[in-house]
Amino acid sequence: MSNRILVLYGSYRSDRMGIRLANFVINRLRGRGEDVEFIDAKAIGLPMLDRMYKEHPKGSAPEALEKLAGQIRDADGFVFVTGEYNWGIQPGLKNLTDHFLEEWFWRPAAIVSYSAGRLSGARAATAWHGTLSEMGMVVVSSTIGVGPIAQTLSEAGEPIGDGGKALERAFPRFADDLAWWIEAAKAQRARKAPPY
Repeated sequence: MSNRILVLYGSYRSDRMGIRLANFVINRLRGRGEDVEFIDAKAIGLPMLDRMYKEHPKGSAPEALEKLAGQIRDADGFVFVTGEYNWGIQPGLKNLTDHFLEEWFWRPAAIVSYSAGRLSGARAATAWHGTLSEMGMVVVSSTIGVGPIAQTLSEAGEPIGDGGKALERAFPRFADDLAWWIEAAKAQRARKAPPY
């Protein structure tokens, strides 16, 4: 039985290099038999956070929020594909994430980061780890960092060069760890209700 995984991506830039990495992750997870859905913050276009989903009276949330809340609740796990902006988190992805809270609870999240330089978005990945943990997700220890992204993935999201070879070698362990935590969380949720 496949796991339902949301791959979340948050760049709002015109020339979005990280979409290559998002496509790579989606294709490789689907190749492992997972049920993967792509969540593109730019395409959804949520306004800057004013009210969280839960702060809307029941049945009155904007359609985009209502739909996304259901997608998050129905997911078994998440992959956050994040670029690094000035040592920090992409605002588009952070804004999308902050619209929800309880919907994220008790499921694992994995972080895949990228940058144009050699540090591969490592500082953004570190910042996301604390943020996602605070929002009730279990952040898996395996991460992937890609940089320079233009020398690692083609426009179609296929590995190129030595960086691409390294990414191909790293992905199976990353995906195995995510799948292990998804199965553990599913079993635990089935066994007993969350404590709050």
